[in-house]
Amino acid sequence: MLTADSSELEQLQNAVGYRFRDPALLNRCLTHVSCGGGMDAHNESLEFLGDAVLGLAISDLLMRRFPERSEGDLSRMRASLVNRRVLAEKARLLRVGAVLRVGKGEERTGGRHKESILASSLEALLGGIYWEAGYEAVKPVVENHFVADLDDGALGLDDYKTRLQEVTQRLYRVPPSYRLVRESGPSHDKYFETEIRVDGHLVGQGEGRSKKQSEQEAARRALEMLQAQIQGQQ
Repeated sequence: MLTADSSELEQLQNAVGYRFRDPALLNRCLTHVSCGGGMDAHNESLEFLGDAVLGLAISDLLMRRFPERSEGDLSRMRASLVNRRVLAEKARLLRVGAVLRVGKGEERTGGRHKESILASSLEALLGGIYWEAGYEAVKPVVENHFVADLDDGALGLDDYKTRLQEVTQRLYRVPPSYRLVRESGPSHDKYFETEIRVDGHLVGQGEGRSKKQSEQEAARRALEMLQAQIQGQQ
């Protein structure tokens, strides 16, 4: 079991965006259960807490960013953000593995680089922040590290564009046509509006913070309209 030096812990806290007041709590966040000891000696319970806190913070962030999305859409978006692969990748970017404390067995088998251990350690760090300073302290940390992932308008959703093309080809024998009708805002905060026409007829309009997001939203609305038309003809 290796112990991180103070400079490595300092770098981690700077990267995370939170400075622990209690060094012992930080060490616990970074101690895997394979090290042994009681529940207050490793990060398993903090991981449990962090999982819940992360889910809440991501749900909050998604509802504020996508207020018109359905509960099903929001759930899929959250699932695509809060999963082991994504959390492990963020932990790697933060270089969490370099400061983890793992047991001898995990050390021999590369435990500090395992996806599951990295993901759970990041959750433990978030749980530790909540435990020490509450939700208002952990919320901006989550937002800072996940907000960039919200730029993809298809996040966690079905590919509405593909589904729309399948439907229009089947019903009208022509593909949908996308046109960017408006682009506004400064370069760092653009806003896009897209419309879709099928055989010259407007079938959907959508908005978003990227072209892809606006196209997906337009395709979603087009599918809803076409479905309503089909049901009305039955």
